[in-house]
Formats: sequence, C-alpha cells, structure tokens
Amino acid sequence: MAIAKICGTETEYGLRMLPPGDHNPVSISSLLVSSYVDEVQRQIDWDFEDESPGNDARGFSLESAMAPAVEAHLLNAVLANGSRYYVDHAHPELSTPECTDALELVRYDKAGEAILRRSMDAARRVLHEGASIVVYKNNSDGKGNSYGCHENYLMARSVPFAQIVHHVVPHFVSRQIFTGAGKIGSEARWWDRAEQAPHFQISQRADFFEEIVGLETTLKRPIVNTRDEPHADPQRYRRLHVIVGDANLSEVSTYLKVASTAIVLAMIEDGFFGEMDLTVENPVQAMHDVSADLELAKSFRLVSGRTVTALGIQWELLQLAKKYAAERGLDCVGGEERGSDALARWERTLELLEQDPSSLSRQLDWVAKLELLEAYRDRTGASWQDRRLAMLDLQYHDLRPERSLFARLDMERLTSDEDVDRAVREPPRGTRAWFRGTCLSRWPTQIVSANWDSLVFDVGSDPLRRVPMMDPLKGTADQVGALVAQAATPAELLRLLSE
Repeated sequence: MAIAKICGTETEYGLRMLPPGDHNPVSISSLLVSSYVDEVQRQIDWDFEDESPGNDARGFSLESAMAPAVEAHLLNAVLANGSRYYVDHAHPELSTPECTDALELVRYDKAGEAILRRSMDAARRVLHEGASIVVYKNNSDGKGNSYGCHENYLMARSVPFAQIVHHVVPHFVSRQIFTGAGKIGSEARWWDRAEQAPHFQISQRADFFEEIVGLETTLKRPIVNTRDEPHADPQRYRRLHVIVGDANLSEVSTYLKVASTAIVLAMIEDGFFGEMDLTVENPVQAMHDVSADLELAKSFRLVSGRTVTALGIQWELLQLAKKYAAERGLDCVGGEERGSDALARWERTLELLEQDPSSLSRQLDWVAKLELLEAYRDRTGASWQDRRLAMLDLQYHDLRPERSLFARLDMERLTSDEDVDRAVREPPRGTRAWFRGTCLSRWPTQIVSANWDSLVFDVGSDPLRRVPMMDPLKGTADQVGALVAQAATPAELLRLLSE
C-alpha cells in the first residue's frame, strides 16, 4: 500500500522597497525576515549538516551544485509552528511544516501569508519614516524572471524514479487548468515572433519550463525535478520535489493542487495505472500550449497516437482515482473522509471547467483574475498592452490587505481566520513538525540549531546532543506529547526518550 503522502510547500515571495530606489533585494529580504523573527522569538538557526541539493534521483551527484554553506550566512530561522523562514538568493522564502493532508497544508500555506504580512509590519517599525517593504505572492516579475512555489511529497524509495516520471508528467502538464494563478502576456523566449503571444495565460510558471526531467530549479527548469534530498531516512523514503506549481492565493486552488497530486502519486506508488499510458509526445510544448488556452479546447498528441486536451487527461486521472479509492482506499492522503472530499471537489471543478470556466471565479485564481481584468477592460476600453492592466495583475498578489485585489474578492474559504492564526503559532500535531515546534517553544535557549530531520540541544554539558527525526511520521503529539509535557528540561526529555 502507498505510504502516507506527507506534504509541504516552499514559497518564494516577490518584494519591492518603497519609496523606490537602488535597493539590494538580499538586504531587503534579510531585513524583512529578521524583523519578524526578532519580534516573536529567539532566532534558532538552520542546521545545514545533512543538506545535499546536488544529489540526483537518476543516481549521480552534481558537484557544481551550490553547497548549503555558501548561503549559510543569510538569515535562516526555524519557527515555533515548525516552519522554516529564510532568505533564498534574493527572495524571502517560507517552507511550511510537514502536513498530513491537503487541507492542513492549506492552513499552513495561509499561515505563511500571515507571517509575511506581519513581517511587513515589523519591518515598517524599524525602517525610517515613510519607508516600507511590499510583498507579493506571485511567480514572475514581468521582466523574464520567475520565482517558485515548490511542493514536496513523501514517497517510498522502492518506487523506481522512471516510473514516477512516466505517470506524473501528464498530470503536471494538465493540472494547471485548476492550479494556475493567471498572468498577462508572456515572458517566454520561445514564442515565435510570427506568432501572437497570448494576452493572458492560465499559469504564471508554464513559460519558464524548458526540459522534461532535470536537477535545475532556476535555469532550464524541468517539469520533473530530480533533486534527491529526502530529509528523511534515505533507505526508505524519497521526497518528490515539485517545481511546476504556481503560488496560489485561492485556498481551493491550493487544495486541488496538493490533493490531486497526492492521489496521483499514491496510484503510482501502488502500481495502479496498469496499462493506462498518458505519455505526452511533447510535454514542454504542451505545458506552454495549455497555459495559453483559455478555452481549454486545444489538444495535443500522446505517444500512443491519441490526441487529448488537458481537461481530458484530468478526467482520465480522476476516473482512475475513483476506481483506486473504491478498491484500495484513501488512507494515505489523510483518510477516507478527506480523500472523498478531494475527489468530489476535483470532479465538480472539472465539470464546471467543461461547462463554463467563468463559473469558478470564486474558486480558481486564474478565473478570478481574468474576470477582474476583463471587467476593467470593459469599463475603460483598455487594451491588453495597457500598463494599468499589468498593475492590476500585480496588485492581485499584493499581501497588504488594504491594497490586495484578491482580498476584495468573495473567494471561497476552506479555512477560518482562527485556523490560520493557530497555524501561525502552533505546529501540526500529526507529523514530526509537532516535536520540532513544541521543543522550540518550550526550550528556545537550549536548542542550538534545527533542520527537517534533527534537533541539536545544548543540555549544559559537552558535547551537544543531536536528536534525529528521520521519519516524518514519528514525533507526533500522540506519540511523544505526554513525554514532552512530563519533562522539565531538554536533558530530562532526552532521558525519557531513550528509556
């Protein structure tokens, strides 16, 4: 049976300084992160001991990959809710804690947005009067540069990587019809000059993918990333690092993105595809074509000779998923109730996309944004090249509540403000993130550093004590909550854990 699809996201945020000037984005990012961390907790540094970004799932290591130590001088903190908050190159980035299912991940993804909003407020308090940092949850600066929203899924090491690639590529190519955040125009180098570039696209990220499989995340981006860095027991687990997704503000889009992908990966792990072969003849071109097809009508060829639309692929995957649920169950994606809800919402979304995409303007980012921009064009007569439309596009992603166009829309919620506020402060209870976040809250001065799979304690004696957490499903509230509550000190906790 497929293992639990523990999941998480890593979101890089766009930002700018006001008033405009010749500002260093790394310095701005560092100020943003440090302002928040300094206000809410003692900074616990990230432990780079076990990081290996150059390991490739195809069986080799890229020696030229940037060693973690190169950026170890940049701010890199662990938060009490189990998240990682740090500066990645020129962007603030927040990685959610490990979550047990898609709905829990939506809560922690929204908690990430709340943390960035609080960071803007904290930064404003230390900047000179009139200065501020503005943060955007988007994927493109409009000048040919893209920054990502990556997903991570726990998978069994025993599943051949080639098998994962074979079955997941069609899903990644086609799922953007409900995961896209929408954007005006194109920044792609490969649009033929004789061909009209799209006025509006479904996905912000599709333009930037050039390969089917590869290790890179910033150049020659692949549809399937091969980074083999499990942050867990490497003999048992792999972490599928997914870089094709947009940064969604819509809770429904995020939920569908994660839930559908978790189910597809579970089916791959259980060998449930059987003879079904949805291999796309030219996946990179299909990626671009799907993003530019607002009517969801353009078809592309499979290697079998069939032609199919993105919607058609999603229907085939959904039908297989419903059969999988009936025969195998959905415990691995958060339980039967959560899995059944995901299947029902997936199906209803495809039905509405087939009938009338505009009916999903309260659920999907790209539809909501397109409706907003079209309404503005109807009122003003603005062309798609009008700079005001580009400004509205960006303002959709503005995290300032008073300026965000997304915040003014009546988008469907899957969480509550109380859920999100709790997720800012507390870690998930069903993964090792609970142990990480709870120990940090209780004993911040005695934790030297932390990462996904270990904590380093200073118990008052030499040497320091490293507690490994190689299984994402170990260290939950149910498993160790009583021991943590019983221990008065880290030393006592370590003694109890060893008994």
